Amino acid sequence: MPSYIIEGGKRLEGEVSVSGSKNASLPILASTILNSGTTKLYNVPDIRDTKITQEILKFLGCKVKKNKNKIEIDSKNITKREIPEHLMHQMRSTVILAGAILGRFKEVTFSYPGDCDI
Repeated sequence: MPSYIIEGGKRLEGEVSVSGSKNASLPILASTILNSGTTKLYNVPDIRDTKITQEILKFLGCKVKKNKNKIEIDSKNITKREIPEHLMHQMRSTVILAGAILGRFKEVTFSYPGDCDI
């Protein structure tokens, strides 16, 4: 990890870009299912869990477009109400998508979430 050595007597200035929170981004990504339209999200971290969530959204029928720091999700044409087992098993938090699908369509099929030895 890089470090900075700061010696006194000089004013510090600058900007730091901070990535969005994974724990905030995953439920927000899931909630786009409830929108039935287009949602624009900014500052979503580009990490494994958010990528898997976007893959599930695509599988369900969402159109997902990424452009630098913005993700556009169009969920009006969702056709599926089942999260496939191979995607469900890739992380524990996939279960939040089941809640969003259930909220929109009143039915959902999914297996146990994965990525946990508990």
